[in-house]
Amino acid sequence: MSTPPVTPTPPAAALVPPAASARLGSIDAYRGFVMLLMMAEVLRLSRVAQALSESGLWRSLAWHQSHVAWVGASLHDFIQPSFSFLVGVAVPFSIASRAARGTSTTRMTWHALWRALVLILLGVFLRSTGRNLTNWTFEDTLTQIGLGYGFLFVLGLRPSRDHWIALGAILAGYWAAFALWPVPGADFDYAKVGVAKAWLDAHGLSGLAAHWQKNSNLAWAFDTWWMNLFPREKPFLFNGGGYATLSFIPTLGTMLLGLIAGTVLRSPRDTTAKLKWFALAGAAGLLAGAALGWLGLCPVVKRIWTPSWVLMSGGACLWMLGLCHWVIDLRGRRTWGFPLLVIGANSIAAYLIAHLFDAFIAKNLLTHLGADFFKTLGPAYQPLLHGGATLCVMWLLLFWMWRRKLFLKI
Repeated sequence: MSTPPVTPTPPAAALVPPAASARLGSIDAYRGFVMLLMMAEVLRLSRVAQALSESGLWRSLAWHQSHVAWVGASLHDFIQPSFSFLVGVAVPFSIASRAARGTSTTRMTWHALWRALVLILLGVFLRSTGRNLTNWTFEDTLTQIGLGYGFLFVLGLRPSRDHWIALGAILAGYWAAFALWPVPGADFDYAKVGVAKAWLDAHGLSGLAAHWQKNSNLAWAFDTWWMNLFPREKPFLFNGGGYATLSFIPTLGTMLLGLIAGTVLRSPRDTTAKLKWFALAGAAGLLAGAALGWLGLCPVVKRIWTPSWVLMSGGACLWMLGLCHWVIDLRGRRTWGFPLLVIGANSIAAYLIAHLFDAFIAKNLLTHLGADFFKTLGPAYQPLLHGGATLCVMWLLLFWMWRRKLFLKI
């Protein structure tokens, strides 16, 4: 995110791309796709599915635009790991670019630490919007990345062997820490930590997997201490979604997979060897993560970022990056990806627009166009058309920034 991105061959002569850099267009295209999925929450597919309750298609689309309750994953669950993974992919390119400009390692490291702090505080700021007191919580995507970014950058200066060693240590150590943490006794009151009996009956875990149960695991115990060190309106007892601060550690594992993938992209390997590596590494990650969950050794839970989730989501990220690299960088099919590159080139701006201005844009569309304007296809599709218009306005804001080479960087 520190250098202007490579942009696609413009669809028209009027589209003048910003200055090129050493970063590959596939990185921005993949990031743009991920951010588009996040921004597309304004489409409110769940409301359309409720209105068209007999449609299996809309139920499926709505399910994939929401997070699963605990074990497993929908398409929406892959947004955060993809974003984190791509942070790691960009690091080798950033280091090489800044080193070529004569920036010292010490200066780069201090800048990385500053960037980490800004990301942490920006995430806290976004979670505090509309509140009466700063909401010191650390599960936001930007905060989670910030907590691990300093470690990621320092490892990025090390040889590839150290990347693999660090990844293995994180996965094994995090698994062991949870597995050794005692499971609550039979008298544990889950209702007091926001876990209803009906939820337990539907999604509860048993055996070894119970060490990763919602709001009774190691990460939850840590937060009942850590979160109460900060000023709060009331004592912290649990996170309603089961999210936890310590998830930044396995998130660092996801970023390390991205760092490894970025190193492969920059390597002198031939094209076939690179694509083969992405295909095999992605398959290995997907199979290993799914196997750990199926065997009951480690459930695949995105909300607390279990090691099996690092592997499974990381495998999917490797496949997606490999596909984007093949289509955009190698085959040169960039025109079709132009809308994605506009978003991916300004990912921080896209994140802020989606979190801070979506409601403002949506409200003003209703004010100036009227609710009936979005009922053209019937009341059931009103949320979809209204959300689609909101999404278009957000994209146009990013396109305006792209045309003027305004890239929000940290």
